[in-house]
Amino acid sequence: MMQNVTMYTTAVCPYCVQAKRILKSKGVEAIEEIRIDANPAERSAMMERTGRRTVPQIFIGDTHVGGCDDLMALDSRGGLMPLLLAP
Repeated sequence: MMQNVTMYTTAVCPYCVQAKRILKSKGVEAIEEIRIDANPAERSAMMERTGRRTVPQIFIGDTHVGGCDDLMALDSRGGLMPLLLAP
């Protein structure tokens, strides 16, 4: 079974779209999206949780992966699938 994936996003974010595409290509069926443009309180919560202000901010289970570049780097070094499939 796959880990839950949570992603802080905005409506018009090409990196968010790209990150979702990568995750779906790995078999992730559902991504919990938290829209920080629609809810300013979520932006504050994201910054507090991650220390970052940019989107996307991606969590796989309880692990903060980071942004789209971080996700691609994790995948290129073979770390994405083990994290997604972790028990």
